[in-house]
Amino acid sequence: MKSCCFLFLLLFSALSFSQSQLYEKPPVFPACEDAAVADIKLCFDNQILGHVFKTFKLPDVVKNDYKGDMAILFEVDQEGEFRVIYVDAIYEALKEEAKRVFSELPKIQPATYNGNPVFKQYSVVIKIPLQDQTVAKSVSVDRVNGNNLGLTALEKAAKTQYDSVGLKLVPYTQKALTSELNIPFTHSYYAKFDKSINLVGTNAHTASKPLLYSDVSNYYDFKAEKETLLEDRSSLLGRKLWNEHLVRVQSKHYWFTVDPIFDLEVGKDTDTDFSSTYNNTRGLYVQGGLGKKFNFFTAVYESQGRFAQYYNQYAISIKAADEAGVVPGRGIAKAFKDRGFDYPVAEAYLSYSPANFLNVQLGHGKNFIGDGYRSLFISDVASPSTYFKLNTTFWKIKYTNTWMWLRDVRPDVVDANGAYLNKYMATHFLSWNATKRLNIGFFESVIWAKTENRSFDINYINPIIFYRAIEFETGQDAGNAILGMSAKYKLSDRVNVYGQFVLDEFSKSDITGGEKSWKNKYGYQLGVKYYDAFKVKNLYLQAEYNRIRPYTYSHNTIALNYGHANQSMAHLWGANFSEAVLIGRYYYKRWFANAKVVFGERGLDFNDGTDNYSYGGDIFRDYNERPSDTGVTIGQGNKATSLFANLQAGYIVNPSSNLQLFADITFRNFNPDAQTNTTFESNTVWFNLGLRTSLFNWYFDL
Repeated sequence: MKSCCFLFLLLFSALSFSQSQLYEKPPVFPACEDAAVADIKLCFDNQILGHVFKTFKLPDVVKNDYKGDMAILFEVDQEGEFRVIYVDAIYEALKEEAKRVFSELPKIQPATYNGNPVFKQYSVVIKIPLQDQTVAKSVSVDRVNGNNLGLTALEKAAKTQYDSVGLKLVPYTQKALTSELNIPFTHSYYAKFDKSINLVGTNAHTASKPLLYSDVSNYYDFKAEKETLLEDRSSLLGRKLWNEHLVRVQSKHYWFTVDPIFDLEVGKDTDTDFSSTYNNTRGLYVQGGLGKKFNFFTAVYESQGRFAQYYNQYAISIKAADEAGVVPGRGIAKAFKDRGFDYPVAEAYLSYSPANFLNVQLGHGKNFIGDGYRSLFISDVASPSTYFKLNTTFWKIKYTNTWMWLRDVRPDVVDANGAYLNKYMATHFLSWNATKRLNIGFFESVIWAKTENRSFDINYINPIIFYRAIEFETGQDAGNAILGMSAKYKLSDRVNVYGQFVLDEFSKSDITGGEKSWKNKYGYQLGVKYYDAFKVKNLYLQAEYNRIRPYTYSHNTIALNYGHANQSMAHLWGANFSEAVLIGRYYYKRWFANAKVVFGERGLDFNDGTDNYSYGGDIFRDYNERPSDTGVTIGQGNKATSLFANLQAGYIVNPSSNLQLFADITFRNFNPDAQTNTTFESNTVWFNLGLRTSLFNWYFDL
């Protein structure tokens, strides 16, 4: 195990012992001061190897015919002093002798990069019995390999190509922070730079999320932010734990980082009989880039969890066929021990920008369109899905096209072989900065299902055409189209207001008739953001109101609902509700605090065997199962009032990997007019403590 750890460190150390760098200067021994620049590295190597050969004293335990190798990982710090990090040897006596030998090395000139002292890590392999491993300054290729005789100069050069292609590492410069990678979308982190991209006069487009680092870095200095959060840690372990990526590798043409993923939580729900809640997530995420235009990201999660009782009940109520449940926002889950869930998740994407105005992504993850906490267009409350996305930015316009591959996992749509029903979704969103204060957005989407005669419909590949026209030509039952419009107005640098309007079906006579027709399927959002509220730096306040009429997002062909894996692709409450959201966020250095209050009124179905009507809240039901065509109002059916409040405080352990230590308390009161098999009155107080790599949003405000 120790050998494996050493090899891991050896592979990803910032600089291998044998590599040569032309754009930085390695540490310099006094004997190497007069050497040519190209020979300084070789001179450094020989000084180390010569010192070991002359100074190393073999312990008695290895003098009797022992043969083997000993690997040493060491560092030359910014002061020019040597420090052994790790020794891989079979005998403890060899390790102690290696540390003694390196402790006798003199203080030398440290390595420099752009003239500034930097620390460097190296590795060396010592052969036992001891040998003089110093190497000559140069060796003729033809003399070493007689097979080269008779080859042309071009062929001789080609035979050295493999050895010349190495990592050739350079100091890590946090390329991710200006790359074509997505900024991990969490509301709390986006609040940090939301003010910077919403200043009066900026030409930023903020609605189509996740945003790219390359876009936001024009307005917000991520590197400066990271530097202000750095802890003064000199040891390798200290730096990796508190400041740096676990593994970070950068060369002239490519870079990548590797970090662990943790979500280790324990809590207590006062409204249940089991002893505790928990979440146990372990994983790994890798991100990197090849050249300036191509980037990649992948994250793998292995998770088991048991949440507050109301959340567990909801996960079970939307379960897939033959499975224990669907953990909202994460995915299909199997049963795990006592009322727990086992829910593995994988997310990844490729990001390529062939030109400054175009970014192309292919991945498996989430998308969000809007400036609010909720979105009535596309939200991140559902499980990850496969998508292909084009972001085109020119003049004062950003145009986002997204094609998604979704699934309907309900038992009544699963085929005879147990396969889930495939669905497809295409969306257009045009964001226009009409003035330096006003942004206007236009949205449309369509969902259609895979059938025997229809798969991915090539009609919807066109990135400009109106989906309503295609839906009309192919037939109403061929797809479910949604239209929307958004707006944002910057009252000042510190205050902006925003809103959305979504329309599922339009009938002028029904809207103007005054009979509250079921065809009036629409919803709207109004919100306001206040940055540095009351002149308190880094205090962010937000208020939002959402209201969606019954039957919005649903369809008479139930497979064409606006959902994925039994979760809404827009607001997580579906439809038939009104909701108010109040949010406060504050951060100071590595400390942060979040407060959220959500209260609303919803109309649910009874489904008690006597009243089985659809009242318009469940978007997965056929809207033809409604009890009436007129007199349709928000909150009809089994009316329920809810209050959700959460207070969270925490500390950012590592800003590079987004690792956070947090504690929170949640209060939820849910009070329906009638309790049914799927609707329960609850009064929950949920305490929670955890260590989490924050890469996505959790929505517990069901």
